[in-house]
Amino acid sequence: MLNYEHLSFWEKRTYTEEIDTLIIGAGIVGMTCAFHEKQRHPQRKIVVLERGYLPTGASTKNAGFACFGSPSELQDDFQHMPETQVWETLSMRYEGLQKLFEIVPKHFMSYSACGSWDLTKEPMEGGFIHYLNRQIERITGISEVYSEDSAKIQSCNFHGFNFAYKNRSEGSIDTGQLMEALFRKCVEMGVHFLFGTEVTKLSFESTEKSVTTSHGILKPHQIALCTNAFAQQLLPLDVRPARAQVLVTSPINELPIDGTFHFDAGYYYFRNVGKRVLFGGGRNQALEEESTISMEISSRLQNHLESLLRANILPNQVFEVEYRWAGTLGLGPAKEPIVRQLAPGVVAGVRMGGMGIAIGALVGEKLSKLLV
Repeated sequence: MLNYEHLSFWEKRTYTEEIDTLIIGAGIVGMTCAFHEKQRHPQRKIVVLERGYLPTGASTKNAGFACFGSPSELQDDFQHMPETQVWETLSMRYEGLQKLFEIVPKHFMSYSACGSWDLTKEPMEGGFIHYLNRQIERITGISEVYSEDSAKIQSCNFHGFNFAYKNRSEGSIDTGQLMEALFRKCVEMGVHFLFGTEVTKLSFESTEKSVTTSHGILKPHQIALCTNAFAQQLLPLDVRPARAQVLVTSPINELPIDGTFHFDAGYYYFRNVGKRVLFGGGRNQALEEESTISMEISSRLQNHLESLLRANILPNQVFEVEYRWAGTLGLGPAKEPIVRQLAPGVVAGVRMGGMGIAIGALVGEKLSKLLV
C-alpha cells in the first residue's frame, strides 16, 4: 500500500490532510464517537483509523448479548466492589444500551427481546432477588426484572444445573448487522474511514499533534483513542487485554434453546443463533494464559468449551463445531471504563470491561463531549 507522501492531490485533500478529529479504532466506541462529533460539528473533517480490514478486537467478535447484569455476576461484584459502584456500573450499562438503540434502531441489528437466564447449581436467596429487583427498578423504571424460572432447565434439556433466574429485560443482537449499520450511518454523515492502517506512535507533547501509522504520519487537530484492550500499545493506561474464546455449532434440528444464558458469574455464556448455538467464555480457567492481545484460539479452552457444550448444554444432540474464534476484552482493576482527556484535544475511551455492547455508545458520546 502506498505511503501517504505518494498519494495524489485528491487523495490527500480528501483523506489525510487538514483532519479536524482523528479517531483511532472503528469499534462501537470509535464509531459512536464519530457519529456524535459529526452530529455536533457537521463541517469538521473526521477520519477513523482501523488497523484491520475489519474492526479488530471485541466489537465484531462478541457474542451479541444486550445485557446489563446477571444475578450471579452481581453477587460476585458485591464481593469485590463497593455497592454504590456496582449500581453505577449497571446504570451505565442500561443507559448505554438505550443510547445504542437511539443511534441504531433495534430492527437494524435484529434485536430479540428474548430475555436471559442465569443458570446455577445452588439456589439464590429470595431476599437477594427481591433486593436486586427493588434496586434495578429505581435505575430502569422496570419492575420485577428478575424471577426464578427453573422450568427453563427442563424445557431446554440442560444437565448440571438446578436453578435458573430470568432477566426479562435483556436480549440478543446480530453483532455484524449492528456494526454495518453504524458504519453506514457514519459514512452517510460524511465520516471518512481508513482501514488497514495501524497506529504505532502518538505524539502530543507540543502544540502540534502527530499520529505515526504504518503508512506515514498524520497531523490532526484532535485525537480520540478508542482501541480498548490495545490502548497500552500506545499509551500507559490502566487497561489489560483478556482473550475470550467463542465457538458456534452447525445447525441443529428442533433446537430446544431460545434466548441468552449465563453461568458461573458470567464467565460462561451461550445463546441460540437461529438453529445454531454460540458458546463462549472460560477464561477463568486460564487467566494468565488469556491475558494477551493474541487473536489465536486456545485449543485447550476451545476443547474445554466443547466438552461443556456436549455434556451440559446440548446433551444427546448430534452437531459439529463449525466456527471458532477469539476476541479481546479490555479489563482493569475496576469495571468502569476509562473516559478522560489526556491533553488538550487528546481524549481516550477504553477499558469496556467485556460490556462494549452495553456501554460503548455511552462512552462514545461522553468522549465526543470531551473534544473541543
